[in-house]
Amino acid sequence: MRVAVIGGGPGGLYFAALMKQLDPAHEITVWERNAPDDTFGFGVVFSDETLGGIENADPVIAERMGEQFARWTDIDIIFGGTTHTVGGQGFAAMGRKELLQLLQQRCLELGVTILFRTPAPDAEALMADHDLVLAADGVNSQVRGQFADRFGPNLDRRVSKYMWLGTDRVFEAFTFAVVHTPHGIMQLHGYPYSDQGSTFLIEMHEDVWRAAGLDATEHEVFPPGVSDQYSVDRLRGFFAEVLDGHDVLTNNSKWLNFTTVKNEHWHHENLVILGDAAHTAHFSIGSGTKLAMEDALALAACLHEHPSLDIALDAYETERRPVVASTQRAAQASLEWFERIGQYADQDPLQFSFNLLTRSRRITLDNLAVRDPEFAAELLHGAPLIAREPDEPAMFRPHRIGTLELKNRIVVSPMDMYSSHDGVPGDFHLVHLGSKAMGGAGLVMTEMVCVSDEGRITPGCGGLYTDEQRDAWGRIVSYVHRHSTARIGVQIGHSGRKGSTRRMWEGIDEPLDTGNWDTLAPSALPYGSENRAPREIDRETMTRVREEFVAATERAAAAGFDLAELHAAHGYLISSFLSPISNRRTDEYGGSLENRLRYPLEVFDAMRAAWPAERPLTVRLSAEDWIEGGNTVDDAVEIARAFIEHGADAIDVSSGQIAKHERPQFGRSYQTPFADAIRNRVAAPAGVSVIAVGAISSHDDVHSILLAGRADLVALGRTHLWDPQWTLHAAADQGYRGAGADWVPQLRAGSRKPPSSRTDAVRPRLALVRDALADGSVSRRRWRPEPAADALTR
Repeated sequence: MRVAVIGGGPGGLYFAALMKQLDPAHEITVWERNAPDDTFGFGVVFSDETLGGIENADPVIAERMGEQFARWTDIDIIFGGTTHTVGGQGFAAMGRKELLQLLQQRCLELGVTILFRTPAPDAEALMADHDLVLAADGVNSQVRGQFADRFGPNLDRRVSKYMWLGTDRVFEAFTFAVVHTPHGIMQLHGYPYSDQGSTFLIEMHEDVWRAAGLDATEHEVFPPGVSDQYSVDRLRGFFAEVLDGHDVLTNNSKWLNFTTVKNEHWHHENLVILGDAAHTAHFSIGSGTKLAMEDALALAACLHEHPSLDIALDAYETERRPVVASTQRAAQASLEWFERIGQYADQDPLQFSFNLLTRSRRITLDNLAVRDPEFAAELLHGAPLIAREPDEPAMFRPHRIGTLELKNRIVVSPMDMYSSHDGVPGDFHLVHLGSKAMGGAGLVMTEMVCVSDEGRITPGCGGLYTDEQRDAWGRIVSYVHRHSTARIGVQIGHSGRKGSTRRMWEGIDEPLDTGNWDTLAPSALPYGSENRAPREIDRETMTRVREEFVAATERAAAAGFDLAELHAAHGYLISSFLSPISNRRTDEYGGSLENRLRYPLEVFDAMRAAWPAERPLTVRLSAEDWIEGGNTVDDAVEIARAFIEHGADAIDVSSGQIAKHERPQFGRSYQTPFADAIRNRVAAPAGVSVIAVGAISSHDDVHSILLAGRADLVALGRTHLWDPQWTLHAAADQGYRGAGADWVPQLRAGSRKPPSSRTDAVRPRLALVRDALADGSVSRRRWRPEPAADALTR
C-alpha cells in the first residue's frame, strides 16, 4: 500500500511504524509542518492497559518508552489545607519530546519517510495518489474541516479556561491541588514525567478567570505574549504553596478552552481521521496521546486482518467506537464536574477527595477499597453521615426528611403500574407496595396518584379524587405500617398533555383507540406528533385544578401517608408549566422562569397549607429537558431554590420526558450530577434533602453517591421490580445485620446467605479493609528515581 500520513504527532508516527512492521513493502510518507525537535507541552501519561497493548504490538517501542518512564501508584488531593493520598492507581508518564523522538527514530529505522517542516499536500490530491490517507492533524484538523460534510463533526467548546505549564518540582504522585482564591476556585492537575520535572495544568471556570484579571489579552491591556507571562506570574502566586519555591516553565503556554470533538463518521473513501481529529476526551480522565496511539494500534490491526480497505475501515470504526464512546462519557462527566467544582467549596476535605476520585463514575467505593483499603477505611470512619455503629454501610445509615425519620437511605421510586380500576388501587397494589416495604427500603413511594379523572395518564392509573380511592389507599398504608418499619409516601400529580394514552405495555405515550378524553396544558402543543393537541388551560380551569390538588392532598393525609410529593417532572401538567419547550404562554404564566414557576408554586403552596405541618412535602423535578432551548441543570437549581423557599422538605431529582423529541444521554447513574448540583448549590445549605434517581442498580453505586455527598437518599425503581427485597439482599451481601436492614419476623430465617453462596466475591469490602489494616499489609508506594539507574521505578 501507498500510505500518506498527515501529522507527525504520536498517533501518526505510531501508526506509520506499526504498518511498516506489518509489511515492509508498504510505502509510507509522513508530512509534519514542524521541525523534528519542536514539541508543545511537557509530559504524557499512560495507563497500564495502554502500555500492555503497545508492548504486544511493538516490543522495541515499548522497551524504549519503559526506559523513560516515571511510574507511580498514588494520587495526592490537596484541598482545604489538607492532603489526602490514595494509592493503588498505577500510572506511567514520560516527556512528550522524548516520546516523539523515539517514535521518529523507530519510523526512520523501519524505512518510513518523514518530511519535517513540510505542510501536507491537499488531502484530495493525496487520496488520488495513495491507497490510504490518514489525517492525524489534531483538534483543529484542516482535513476534518475540508470534509465536514462527510465526517459530520460536532465541536463542543466548553466554558472553563486552562493552560499547560511545567515545573522543575518533581511531584511525588498524580496531584490535584484545589485552591480557594478571592476570585473563586482554581485547580491544578499535575504529574511527574521524569526525574527532572513535572507537567501541570491550571484550570478554572471562565467567570473565575475573568474575575482574577487573567483575560488580559481580550482587553488588549498587554502586547501579544506579554499577557500570557502576566498570567503565569499571577498563577505562581496562587499556587505558591503547591510549587514550593520551584520554577514555572512555559512552552507555547496560552489560555485555551477545551473542545469536545465527536464525528458521525471517521472515514470517507480511502481517507480516515485519527486521534484528536476524530475525538477528544477531557484531560482530567486521560491523555489525547494515549487515545491516538490506541487508535493507531487498532487501525493498523484492522488493515492487516481484513482483505479490503472498505471492510478494514468499517471494522476499525466498529471495534474502536464503543471504546472511545465509553471514554468520552467518563470524560464528559469529569469535565462537567470540574466546571462545577465551585459547588463543593465548603465540602469536608475527606469527602471532597472521594468526590473527586468518583467524579466520572468509573471508580466506586468497592474498587477503591481494593486499590487502597486504608483510604476506604478512613472515608467510612470520617463520613459526614450519622451512623448507629462504626463502619455502618452508608446506605443503611438513618436519615430525616423534615421530621420524618427513615431507617435507611433507600427509596423505592414511584413506578406507574397502570393496574387501578376507576382510579381505585386493589390487591395488586397491596402486594406490590407491601412487598417493597417488607423488602427493607426506608421509604416506599406510590406511583403518580392523579387528582382527577381527566388528570390520569391511562385508564389504569390510580387516583385520589374519590373517598373510595382514599379508603383503598388507606388499606395499603395501614398494611405497610403494620407489617414493616418502612415509611410510605404518595406522589400526587396531573397528567396534563400526556394523558389519555394506553397502558405502558400497550404502547407507551400512544393515544387510546377509543374512549379518549380532553387533556390540558399551559399551551396547546401536543406531546408528540401522534398525540392529540391539549386544550390551553385558562385561569378558571387553573383554579379548579389547583383545588383538585388540594382535595387529593387532604385525602392522602386522611389515608395516613407519611409523606407527600408534588410531581413536577416528566412533562406532566406541573412540569409542562416549568419547561419553555411546553410552555409558550405570553401571559404572566409564561416566558421568564419566574413566570413559568408562578402556577407550580401556587399549587405547591395550596398543597402545603392542606398537608399536615408535621409531615414532609417534597417535589420531583425534571432537571434537564435534553432538548435544545429547554431547561438545563442551572435552571433546575433555580427551580429547586424556589420550591425550597416555599417550604419543600426534599427535592427528588429526575430528568427529561418533556417532549417526544428529547435526546437523553443514558448511562450508569446518568442523572446523579443533577441531584449533586441541586444538593450542593441550594438544598444542603438550607437543610433540605435531595434524592438521586436514574440507572442506579448496585449498592456500590449507592454508597459512592452518598459518601461523595451527591445526594442524601437514593431511589431505585426497576431494581426493585427485579428484586423486591433488594435492600435486604444488599445487606446480606455486605454482611450487615444492623437496624438499618431489619427483616420482618416471618422472613428472618432467610436473612443469611446459604453457605453455598458465600464466596470471596460477596465478602464485604469493609471486611477486606479491616483485614488489611489488622495484618499490616496496607502500605503506600510512591515513586522516586533510583540513584544508580536512569529508569524510574515503583
